[in-house]
Amino acid sequence: MAGAGDELKLIGTWASPFVLRVKLALSFKGLSFLDVEEDFTHKSELLLASNPVHKKVPVLIHGDKCICESQIIVQYIDEVFCGTGVPSLLPADPHDRAVARFWAAYIDDKLLASWLQAARGKTEEEKAEGLKQTFAAVETMEAAFKACAKGKPFFGGDSVGYLDVTLGALVAWVHAGAALYGMRLFDEAKSPLLAAWVESFGALDAAKAVLPDCDKLVEFAKMRQAQAAAAEDN
Repeated sequence: MAGAGDELKLIGTWASPFVLRVKLALSFKGLSFLDVEEDFTHKSELLLASNPVHKKVPVLIHGDKCICESQIIVQYIDEVFCGTGVPSLLPADPHDRAVARFWAAYIDDKLLASWLQAARGKTEEEKAEGLKQTFAAVETMEAAFKACAKGKPFFGGDSVGYLDVTLGALVAWVHAGAALYGMRLFDEAKSPLLAAWVESFGALDAAKAVLPDCDKLVEFAKMRQAQAAAAEDN
């Protein structure tokens, strides 16, 4: 069985927000790990053996145990690596934990899903609908931040919590999206609390250690767009 002192390996791809979410959790916990970069065009035997159901990243390997799905991995990390001097991500109160998990699911199911539709939609109508749903989700998350933070800088209050890590994985892509499309996901006029949160979160040392360079993400996105366009022409 895996123990807290066993080696950690993370199978992922550097640009994935789901992988970045796990890296952020590890960074804020002060944990070292072996970063195993996966080639998404030719899935490795390690990935296929570690996540045979979905065959996707991220996968955390802790000793002889494999944990899949980013939100589940972050919760696992928080539960296993706890104690004196180690910050907790999930709140101690059961109701507060349930609220955090609710909004974390909303981020993936509503905000991130619609944002991806706006960026990758096959038709202009599909992209426009995705953008409409994205801004509706941002408005909802602005209200959620106000309720959770209670005037403090983070979802977790004075310090980073589970929702900060969950949404923080998008921070680098927020800047890349602004560079690519001239549009910020969190606008200072429409969502000032989240806009301020992006700057506060991105300035933390533990976040800066993990989040990729904006220019590198922009080049990556352009490459993927060119590949998608070439595939449609063939």
